[in-house]
This record gives sequence, C-alpha cells and structure tokens, in this order.
Amino acid sequence: MKASFKTRYEPDKAAAAATITANAGDFRLRASMTEATVINGPSLDGLSLALEKPGFFTIDYNVPKKDFRFQFMNTVRVADKPLNMTYIHSKGDNRTVLDGTLVLDSTNKVSANHVLGTENSKLKYTYVHGGLTTFEPSYDLGKNAWDFTMSRRVYGDDVFRATYQTTSRNLGLEWSRSSKLNGAFKISASVNLAEERKMPKLCAETIWDFEM
Repeated sequence: MKASFKTRYEPDKAAAAATITANAGDFRLRASMTEATVINGPSLDGLSLALEKPGFFTIDYNVPKKDFRFQFMNTVRVADKPLNMTYIHSKGDNRTVLDGTLVLDSTNKVSANHVLGTENSKLKYTYVHGGLTTFEPSYDLGKNAWDFTMSRRVYGDDVFRATYQTTSRNLGLEWSRSSKLNGAFKISASVNLAEERKMPKLCAETIWDFEM
C-alpha cells in the first residue's frame, strides 16, 4: 500500500488532500479524500474511490455526487509509430473526451484532444531539446488561439516552467521539485497582463509519499 498527502497554500486559503493506493494483482484500488471529509467530523464530502488497471482503464466514483467517470486507454501503431489513445466519459455531466498522442520519435510528438458534441478541440506539438528543455505550442480550434509552454530541467530534480495563454494574456511561472527522499513541491505565480493592476497570484504545493 502507498499513501500520499498533498497540501496547497494560497494567500487567501489553504487546502489538503490524501490518497491511499493498494495493489490487487494487476489491478489498483485507490481512495482519495480532502479536508472536507474530516474537518467537520467524518463525512463523505470530498471522498472518491477508483479501480484501475494501469495502461488499460480507470473507473472513478465520486461518493457524495454519486457520479462515475470512465477512462479507457489503448495503444495502436500508425506507420510503425505508437499512437496512444484515451477515451474519457463523465456520467454526471454526460461529457466525453477523446485524446490521442502520436509519438514520432524520442523528441517529437503530436497530440489532439476533442470534446464530443462541441467545438472544443486542441492540437499540441511537443519537442524535447537535449533531453532537458521542452517546447509545447498548442492551438485551440474553438477559440482560434495559441498557448505556449516551455520547461527546463535543472539539477536533476528541479523543473522550471513558463506558460502563456494568448486569449487571456495570462503569464505563468512555476518551479517544481520531485524527490523520493524529500517529497515534492511546486511554487507557482501567475499574472494577467491584460489587467491594469498586474498583481501576481501565488500558490505553493507540497506532496509527501509513504510506503505502508
């Protein structure tokens, strides 16, 4: 069994969540809860359960909303290139998402995402330079807009990331670290360049993993 504890801090609020995972042969059982589950005494608020077979499917159940979410994964080969496909359906809001990623080689891949019944479609190209720097331009067909992401891995465990959304003119900066010994953390700041008062929004997250 494995357990994970996550905290999130913002200037005006804080939140926490915990996840417990247990292996059962080829399957994995997962239970997740938030501070709403325990803060006012034991309750079902914020509680979700999941059954998954890694690489094949995941079934999530939101206990308080009595809502299921199904996710199925498969990989086929196109022109001798792996195409990773994902089908996601949320029963409560009757929303279905199709996602596919074609891996051209170790440094290039192309992704597409579409929400059935809508004009919400996105295309993304990913290029990894030197194994350390990643460039990800993406195009939203519904909004007719571009988004850009660039990340750089330094010192092995640290990743610096910058994002820019052209429609909202939102600029984001992030520093994250993942370590098996010291856990993981993420510090991020975002600012809307379209606002007259460009006040950054700050957020910090920490994650600890435990073997049980």
